Amino acid sequence: MVLDIWKKISKKQVDPVYLMFGTETFLINETKQLLVDNVLDDEEKDFNYSVYDLEETPIEAALEDAETFPFMGEKRLVILQNPVFLTSEKSKGKVEHNLAKLEEYLSQPAPYSIVVFSAPYEKLDERKKVTKELKQKATVIEAKKLSEQETKSWVKERAQANGAIIDNDAIELLLTLAGTNLFMLTSEIDKLALYAGENHPISREIVDRLTARSLEQNIFSLVDKVVHRNVESALRIYYDLLKQNEEPIKILAVITGQFRLIYQVKELARKGYGQQQIAGTLKIHPFRVKLAAGQAVAFADEELTRIIKLLADADYQMKTGGMKKEMLIEMILFQINGRK
Repeated sequence: MVLDIWKKISKKQVDPVYLMFGTETFLINETKQLLVDNVLDDEEKDFNYSVYDLEETPIEAALEDAETFPFMGEKRLVILQNPVFLTSEKSKGKVEHNLAKLEEYLSQPAPYSIVVFSAPYEKLDERKKVTKELKQKATVIEAKKLSEQETKSWVKERAQANGAIIDNDAIELLLTLAGTNLFMLTSEIDKLALYAGENHPISREIVDRLTARSLEQNIFSLVDKVVHRNVESALRIYYDLLKQNEEPIKILAVITGQFRLIYQVKELARKGYGQQQIAGTLKIHPFRVKLAAGQAVAFADEELTRIIKLLADADYQMKTGGMKKEMLIEMILFQINGRK
């Protein structure tokens, strides 16, 4: 849905009122930037672009700006941040809002203004009249984590915007190596497109050679080596992390998190949950669920329980100084691999 709205904005097909809500900051920021770039010329931004924090400014004052004719341009863009009155939360400020004025504006928005409500909240209070009214009259963008397919589509479109082409195999590897954080992916795609050059494909080989691995993705690779009973390769990744000055206690925490995720995915799948349901329950990206599900196949329940206990014991020893930290993780990798 959000990708379709972005396409319309990019074609300068804008609506008078937008409501963005959710906790995926990248989607909110990207939408704002698209509106700024496609609604206003550079010389108009000083005169026709306003941002209000509704924790500090009453809604009626902000709407008065929206009802003012644009100066030296055709459109005015007004961003209204933190509309806490759309939620059940209490406002941090002491501002009183005249919500009747908002309802009046929504019934007849100014044709020369684009008003954007930016609500960085997971949920809105659907019981409130003003929330219902706004959702009915505005173009709604839910800033939640993209599905796996939406993420892949977004990667492809981001590459195209940079004049490059990327195939499905390369996208799959990019998500595996760089993760699904959209800020990180943006940086990686822009770099890969620059290297490949205009209208040249970003190949799987280019992705493998140039993509920066996050700690989490290195740990995923490490666990994947363990899954395939390749402890030597797992140790090589571990030693590389130590050379990069990653702390053993942090490495252990991320390894533990990955095995806990494998266990949770396995348990929820047994209960009949689909990948999207599991992602929603665990509040993670569906692509991470897919990868963890693939790894879960390699472990019996008893083995996962044993591994999680081993990791918990190692964490205790690491924090109490029972053994040298670096050696503890080496020992754990051999034990997980089933070797004495």
